[in-house]
Amino acid sequence: MNILIIEDEKVTADHLAGSIAQLAGQGTFIGQLHSVKEAISYFQNNPAPDLIFSDIQLGDGLSFEIFSAVPVSSPIIFCTAFDEYTLAAFKTNGIDYILKPFTDETLKSALDKFKHLKQMLAGSYNQQEQYHGLLQEFSRKSSNEPESILIYHKDKILPVKLAGVALCYIDREVCNLITFSGNLYFPNKTLDELEKIVGTDFFRINRQFLVNRKAIVHASSYFSRKLLIQLSISFQPEITVSRERTPLFLKWLSGSA
Repeated sequence: MNILIIEDEKVTADHLAGSIAQLAGQGTFIGQLHSVKEAISYFQNNPAPDLIFSDIQLGDGLSFEIFSAVPVSSPIIFCTAFDEYTLAAFKTNGIDYILKPFTDETLKSALDKFKHLKQMLAGSYNQQEQYHGLLQEFSRKSSNEPESILIYHKDKILPVKLAGVALCYIDREVCNLITFSGNLYFPNKTLDELEKIVGTDFFRINRQFLVNRKAIVHASSYFSRKLLIQLSISFQPEITVSRERTPLFLKWLSGSA
C-alpha cells in the first residue's frame, strides 16, 4: 500500500510516518510532501497513492487548494489542530480526520475506516468539485476569526483581545505575547499554534516573530536586501524580514494578501 503524507512540519510528518508504518505493517510505502506547491507538482506528474494523510493549513496555503487544482482520486484523512465543530464543515463521504496531537488509537481508527470505505471511495462522485466546495466553506469559516485569545496568568484566565496584541515572539524557547499597552503574557501555546489562531492581521516574520500589521510603523532597507521593521511599541532586538520573504511580506503589509 502506498501512503502519502502532506505536512509542512517535518518533525510532525516523520512522527506520523513512523506511527503509520507500525500500524500498517510491512509492504507499506510512505512518502512525504511539505507544501501546496510541491503537492500540486507531484500529483501532476505521479500516480495517486492509495491513501493520503494531509494537514489542512500548510505554510503556503490550504491543502484544499491542492485537491481543487488537480484531480486526486485517493481517499484523504485530514490531520489538523482544529476542533470538531470547525471540522464538521469539512467531512464528506470518504474523508476522515484526526486531531493533533494524534495517538496510535486515533490513527488505527482512521486506517480501519479507510479499509471499510475503500470500495465506496472508489465510487463515481466528483471529488474535485467537492474540494472546491470545501475550500469555499473553509474560507467562510476562516473569515470568522476569533476576537480574543485566552491567557493563563497566575490563577486567572484572561481573554486578551487579538486587536490589542502587537507582537508574539520566542525568547529562550518560551513564547511571549506583548500588547500595545505594554503588557507581557506567556500564552500556553507555541508560535505555530498562535499563527493558526490570530488570523490575517498577523504575519510570521520568521521562526521567532509573529507581528500585528497595526504595530508596524514602517519598513526600511537593511543589509543583504533585508527589511528592518520599525514597531510602534518599544521592543528589542531588531526584527528583520529576509530577502526571500520580502515580496510576501510587502503584499501582506499592503493588505492584498
